[in-house]
Formats: sequence, structure tokens, C-alpha cells
Amino acid sequence: MNEFNRRTFLAGAAATSFTLASRAGATSVGANETVAVAIMGVNNRGSQLATSLTKVPGVRIAYVCDCDERVLEKGVKAATSGGGPAPKAIKDFRQALDDKAIDALVCAAPNHWHAAATILALAAGKHVYCEKPCSHTPEEGERMIAAAKKAKRAVQIGLQRRSNPCFKEAVERIRAGALGRVLYARSYYNTIRPSVGRGKETAPPAGLDYDLWQGPVTAKPYRDNVIHYLWHQYWHWGNGEVANNGVHTVDFCRWALDVDFPTRVTCAGAKLRYDDDQETPDTCNVVWDFAGKQMAWEGNSWSPPYQENGGIGIEIRGENGTLYIDDSGYKIYDLKRKVVEQKSGQRDEVEHLTNFRNAIRSGEKLNCGIEEGHKSTLLCHLANIAYRTGQTLQIDAKTGHVKDNSAAQALWTVEYRPGWFPASAI
Repeated sequence: MNEFNRRTFLAGAAATSFTLASRAGATSVGANETVAVAIMGVNNRGSQLATSLTKVPGVRIAYVCDCDERVLEKGVKAATSGGGPAPKAIKDFRQALDDKAIDALVCAAPNHWHAAATILALAAGKHVYCEKPCSHTPEEGERMIAAAKKAKRAVQIGLQRRSNPCFKEAVERIRAGALGRVLYARSYYNTIRPSVGRGKETAPPAGLDYDLWQGPVTAKPYRDNVIHYLWHQYWHWGNGEVANNGVHTVDFCRWALDVDFPTRVTCAGAKLRYDDDQETPDTCNVVWDFAGKQMAWEGNSWSPPYQENGGIGIEIRGENGTLYIDDSGYKIYDLKRKVVEQKSGQRDEVEHLTNFRNAIRSGEKLNCGIEEGHKSTLLCHLANIAYRTGQTLQIDAKTGHVKDNSAAQALWTVEYRPGWFPASAI
């Protein structure tokens, strides 16, 4: 570790108990004050979030952070798209955590950074908005829950449909009995992704701090078909499509069925389309069994969606009818397939970010706090574990843990590089 890394980590880790105890129970800002945020990772999702944050009153983007200097300008442009002042553009997000004026970290870095960045931010007394999936492994999600409780800080997970008025109303209709007893939910995500190709080891491009990009996970040589975005398709950094776009619809299905942890998980997946370096399946079907209910997800990353609505869809089925929902709205069908109710909607994340701001300013309940985000993310982790082990998993419905399966347990966590993952922060 260089001197800055060592100073930041040791100061944060050694003083964690004092920091958390001294700031516990107090919000960072008053009910009418501006919330100052730092955004980590602005090549893609972070810049999208920056644009959305400019539409949330009472929020100031103070920093945009990215280990790739080539994309910082993109982050600044997004952060100023609403006409506000330009934020500081820095490579290392930990410098922003050292700034006492910062109230919250928005983590839009790759999956392998989500837990470590969140826990470091909590140890520094910051609130956190963490993109989905909330963690890279099941154990990380549990660590994040423990750290959030200890720090008494808000941790919102970027499953934004939890705050979408149309999706919220759909759940309300389900709870009110519009479908009768709800027993089954299925969702799908279909898209066309190109081959990741066959990569080769090279020197990292100028401007990219590859050591910082790898962060907490064990180091691997730089390959030219991982960064940016293609890391999703490698287990060392990503979690495949089910935890990428799939987790959004999986989360809604779990929410609609009103379930927590499953009793059994099966996954029939395969890599069919390309002969390349991709490790995760490009074709996948998952089934989660709960007590008296069932969920399913289908993912296809190489065939165009032929459904009229596009590549994403959700069905919630009850004894008296079915609710179909996507980002354009929902329809409720009776048992004769007649539409008996419908509602238009649109995709928007401003409500979710506003809820996060309100949680910081006034203690408003988070629509998708870390505990709810972990439960839905865990379903995706269990799907991947079932795929990678080739086994049906038996699950403890009280804890979400796999029962008596050493192969599955070996994938519950990963090895970390010394000094990067703040274990002492929990």
C-alpha cells in the first residue's frame, strides 16, 4: 500500500469504534440543509446517477471519483448538467471520505468494490447509496448490514423500482387482494450482448490506476477485455446477468410475493452463443422455492427480445388473476385473460434518490435499505452458486444460508488483498 492508502485505511480502521460511537444516532445534516455527496465510478452508471441527482433539490455533488482519469470529464459533465457548480474530480474516492463536509458516498463502482467502499464510507461517518447488486458475495451483504447498524447511517441500494410510483401501486393492489392469493412470480431479461472475445495481457492504458480499480480483490494481470463493463462476465469481479439486470425484476418479484429467504434454489444455465473468455452463463433459468410460493427468472444475453414490451417483464400470478408489469406500466388480467385494470408508468430513479436524501435529512424510512437489498441480491448469489456447483441448493429459510454443502460454502465469500477490505469496520 502507498502512504495515502496506508494512512486512510489505518486511520479509518483503528479509529472505527470511536468514529461510529461518536456519530451514532445523529444525521449528518439538518432537515433543510444541502446534502453533499461524492460519486465513485462515473464511466457509466455513476454519470447516470449524477444526472439524476441534479434533479433532486437539496443535493450538491461535491466530488466525482474514478480511478480512470479518462472518464472524469464525463462525470463532471453529468454532475453539472443541471446548471450547478462543477465538483472536484479525483481518482481516489477515499480522499472524499476524508472531507468532513461530505455527507454521503454514491458507489457506482464495479461489484467487487461495493462492500468495501460502503463499509469504509460508514466508518468515516458517511451515508451510502450503493448500486445493485449490493455485494459481490453473500458474506459481504451480511457485513454491510452489520456495519450499517453499527454506524447508524442510511444505506440505500439502487433497486430504484422500490420508489417508483407505478411499481409501488402495483404492490399495493396485490396486497389489497386484486389477484387473490398470490402464489407464483416470474420475470425475464433478454438482450443482445457482443462477445467479450479472447483477451490478452497488456499494460493498463495510460490514465487508469489498475491497482485501485482492483481494490479489495486478489490481484490479476490486466487483460484488454475486462474494463470497462465486460467485468460483469467474470466471476472475479462480477456476478453475471442475473445480478446485473436480473436483480431488478427478482427484487420486485420477492417484494410482490412478500417473501424473504427461499427453501430451495435450482439453476439451469449454460454458455451457448460465443466461444470466448466469458465465464458467466449467457442463457439461464432459475427457480427459487419458498414456503407455498415460487419464483422464476429467465435470462438470455444473445437473442433479441421478441416480446412486444421489450427485453424486460414481470408476471405476478394469483388464484384470481395475473399482474403483468414493466417500465411502461402494469395490467391486471382476470382468469379469462381480460384486462380489468391498468396503469401507465415510466422509468425514473429521481424518487429513489429523493428518498435517500430524505432519509439523511429527516430520517425518512428507506425504500430499499441494505437489509432488503441484501435479501434480493442473495437470491442472485444463490442462483450463481447453484449454477457453478451444478447442484440444487437446500436453504435455511430463516437465515438464507445453504445447508450442508461444502462446495456451495466455498463460494460464500472470496479472498481479499491484505489492507484493502476493512474487516475491522464491523
